[in-house]
Amino acid sequence: MPQEQKQKVVVYQLLTRLFGNTQTTNKPHGTVAENGTGKFNDITDTVLVELRKLGITHVWYTGVIEHATMTDYSTYGISKDDPDVIKGRAGSPYAIKDYYDVDPDLAVDINNRMKEFESLIERTHNNNLKILIDFIPNHVARSYKSDNKPKGVKDLGEDDDVTKAFVPTNNFYYLPGESFKVPAENLANAQVLYPDKDGRYTENPAKVTGNDQFTSSPGMNEWFETVKLNYGVDIRNNKTTYFDPIPDTWEKMRDILLFWANKKVDGFRCDVAEMVPVEFWNWVIPQVKKVNPEIIFIAEIYNPSAYKQYIATGGFDFLYEKVKLYDTLRLLIDKKRKTRDIAAIQESLSGITQHMLHFLENHDEQRIASPFFAGNPFRAVPAMTISATIDQGPVMIYFGQEVGEPGKGAEGFGGDDGRTTIFDYWGVPEHQKWFNNGKCNDTLLSAGKKSLRDYYKTILNIAQTHTAITQGIYADATLHNITKANFGDDVHAFLRYTDKTCLLIVNSFNDVPASVKIEIPEAKREELSYLKQAKAKDLLNSQNEITLANFETTLVLKPYSSFIFEFSK
Repeated sequence: MPQEQKQKVVVYQLLTRLFGNTQTTNKPHGTVAENGTGKFNDITDTVLVELRKLGITHVWYTGVIEHATMTDYSTYGISKDDPDVIKGRAGSPYAIKDYYDVDPDLAVDINNRMKEFESLIERTHNNNLKILIDFIPNHVARSYKSDNKPKGVKDLGEDDDVTKAFVPTNNFYYLPGESFKVPAENLANAQVLYPDKDGRYTENPAKVTGNDQFTSSPGMNEWFETVKLNYGVDIRNNKTTYFDPIPDTWEKMRDILLFWANKKVDGFRCDVAEMVPVEFWNWVIPQVKKVNPEIIFIAEIYNPSAYKQYIATGGFDFLYEKVKLYDTLRLLIDKKRKTRDIAAIQESLSGITQHMLHFLENHDEQRIASPFFAGNPFRAVPAMTISATIDQGPVMIYFGQEVGEPGKGAEGFGGDDGRTTIFDYWGVPEHQKWFNNGKCNDTLLSAGKKSLRDYYKTILNIAQTHTAITQGIYADATLHNITKANFGDDVHAFLRYTDKTCLLIVNSFNDVPASVKIEIPEAKREELSYLKQAKAKDLLNSQNEITLANFETTLVLKPYSSFIFEFSK
C-alpha cells in the first residue's frame, strides 16, 4: 500500500459459524441441533455499524467456503462426507470440499445459501466496510467434490493419472500401491462421540496429506483430513519445478479466485501461502487484480527470510508478522523477552514494515485471556498498543478479543487448549454477551469488559486514522532511555511523526506501578525541535497530560498500561 495512504487497514476476523450463534448449550462434541450455528443473516446492519465504530475497515469472514462436515446435507444435493476424515463434528474450515460454494451451515435457506452470502457482501459494502475471505491454495478435503462448479469446469483430480506419484499435470500427489489408513486415534471413542465413524474410508491409491506428509498413514496431529495440491513441484525429487507449460492446478486455482473476485469480495487471506510456489502468486495475483485493482492479498507466512520474496516477487500486499513481533510481545508479557528487542525487529523489517500485518489473536492462536497466554486480557494492553501503532502495516483482532473471551473449555476435537474451536459447533460466551441476541451492545458486559472494549475502540480508531500512524515515521526511544537508566527492560517507548504532528507512545509491561523518566533521543531533537518545550494530552485518556522540558519528562506508569501523547508542531 502506498505511503500516501489515508487509512490503516484494520481487520476484524470472525468465524462466521460461531459469531452469530446465540445458543448456550455448549455440549462437547455437540451436533448443530444441540449447539447451534451462526448464519450469514446474523451479521446485520446493526453488527456492521458497531464494527465500523470499533475502528474496523475490513471484515474477514472465516469459514465461508464449503468444507467437509459430519452434518448431513444430502437432501439439498450436497454429497455426504465420510466422518473418518473429518476433524470435529462441524469440520475444519480449511478442509475445503467445494471451492465454488458456501458452507450450508451458514444459511437460513440452504437452497439459497449463495444468495444469502451475496446479500452479506452487499450489506457489508453498504456499511462502508470491505470483505476478506479465505483462499486455501495448498490443500483440500479428502472428500473434495464440487456440486456447484460452473458449467465446463472439471473437478480437481478428475483427469489425474493416479498410477504415477508425480505428474506435472496432476492436481494431487499419489502413493501408488498404498491405501490410505485413517489415524487410529481418530476412531477412539467413535461409538460414543461419533457413531458414524467406522474406519472404512477408502482411498486407493492414497493421496499425500496437506502438510507434505508422504505417507498413507498420517497421524492424528497431521492434516490427515486434507490432501496436498500439486503446483508442478516434484517435492521428493529435489523440489524440481515444471512450470512451463502452466500447470493445470494453477489455472484451476486462478479460476476459483476470479469466481470470488467477481462476487465483489475485497481480498483474500491466503492460507499457508508459503507452501505454494511464489511463482504461482507472481502469475495469479495480477490476473485477479485486473478484476479489481484494489483487491488485497494477505499471506499467512512464518518464514522471515521469505518475506521480501513474497512481497516483491509474489505480489502480496500484506504478510502475517507472527514469528518476530507477535512472539516477542507474547514473551514480553511473560517476562521472557526485553523491550529493547522490538527496535531490532523493526530494523530487520526496514523497507517492508508497511506490509506487515500484526495481531495478538487469530483462530490459530491461544486467546489472550486464557490461562495458556496472559490469563487477564488487560495484561496485553501494551502489546496491543504496539501492534496497532508501531508502523503503517495493518492490525487485526479476532472476534471476542475486544471483550476478553478466554476460549475456555473442551469444545470437542481441539480440547481445552485456550483457543476458540474451529472444528465444532459452539457458543462463545463473552462474545455472546456483547452480541446480545443481535442487539450488539454492552448491556450484559461487566464493567471491566466494557472498559476493555472501550480501549479497543479507542486504539483501533487512532491506528486507522491518525496521520502519524498511517503516514508517519517510526523512531525508537527505548534503547536511548534504557542506556540512560531512565527506565528498565519492561518499558517501551517510541515516536511516530510527520512534519506536522508527533506521537510519543509509552508502554509498561510492569506488574507494579513505576515512576520513569523519558527523554526524546538526541538523534531526533533537531528534527523535532518543537518537543524541547511542549505539552501533550494522552489520546487514550485525556485526563493524562505531560510537559516536556528540555526534551524530557517524568511519568508514573500503571501496570500493563499505555500512553499515546500527541504533540503538534
